[in-house]
Order: sequence, then C-alpha cells, then structure tokens
Amino acid sequence: MMSPMASSKTRVPRMLRGSLVTLRRRCGKPNCHCATTVQRHEAPALSYSDHGRTRVVMLAESDVAAVTAALERYRAAKAELDEQASTGLAALSEQVAADRANRHKGR
Repeated sequence: MMSPMASSKTRVPRMLRGSLVTLRRRCGKPNCHCATTVQRHEAPALSYSDHGRTRVVMLAESDVAAVTAALERYRAAKAELDEQASTGLAALSEQVAADRANRHKGR
C-alpha cells in the first residue's frame, strides 16, 4: 500500500483538502515597519475546515509548490468522485422510473 506522503523527501501528504492563503499580520515588535505602516509580514498557510472550525497550518516557502500540487490532486479526485456519484444517481433515477412504468403497464 502506498504511503500518504508523496515521497520520503517531502513532508507534504499526497492529497490535501483546503485552500492556500497568504496571512498578513503584525509581528508585535514596536520598532518594526509593520507597527507604524500598513505593510504587514506575509506568510503562506493552508486553511481548512475541521468539524466546522477553520484551522490554519503555517507553511514554509519551500512547501508551497508541494501543497499546491496536493490541493490540486484532491480537487481532481473529488471532481472524479462527484462525477461518478452523479452518474450513479442518474442511473438509479432511470431504473426507478422504468420500474414504475412497468408496474403501471401491468394494470
């Protein structure tokens, strides 16, 4: 069975759910530029929902490309699963309609 990690060299799992965001915030140092200007410190982060609560995982710049790829793999897998579910629902609806039509023919 394949490990959930993409490879042994990276720390990022093969698939991730969420969004890549850029956090902008003040550092808290009174002499820093962020204390007196509108400029903020920026850092990449992964935002995701866990049991109805938004969670944020701070990322290293070196992880951004791998996280982006993992998010895209998740989206592609979800889209494929949604398509299969839609096809299954359509087939079930057709079968139920056909069964009803056959029942009413026999009357």
